[in-house]
Amino acid sequence: MEKLGMKAITGVSRVTIKQSKTVTFVLSKPDVFKSSHSETYVMFGVVKMEDMDAQLLTEAAGQFKAPGPSSVISKGEPSVAAAQDDKEVDETGVDYKDVEVVMMQASVSRSRAVKALKAADGDIVSAIMELTY
Repeated sequence: MEKLGMKAITGVSRVTIKQSKTVTFVLSKPDVFKSSHSETYVMFGVVKMEDMDAQLLTEAAGQFKAPGPSSVISKGEPSVAAAQDDKEVDETGVDYKDVEVVMMQASVSRSRAVKALKAADGDIVSAIMELTY
């Protein structure tokens, strides 16, 4: 590059090129050369595309993540609700698949899902809302 009249620029750790408001191209640890005759730069390195919208959406989704059941109930002491949930519940009048959906979406035991579905007259959405809010 020096034979072409380009001088090496040292100390550059990152080059960012914006294509639009949300999409940028990033060169990490590039080799940068500057033309001695004009304000022209040549950069060599691995180009990675960063989508700022995707990063913002990922961060926002992380904020709304529900805590797992292990963080709600301490492992050392079983709660009263957990002890009551161990009992068998009469599942007549409740669809098996509905119970599975409520259990999965609300992260509750089978007996709590059945009780919520019976209280909501079989309405899955109402049962889940009752258990999660």
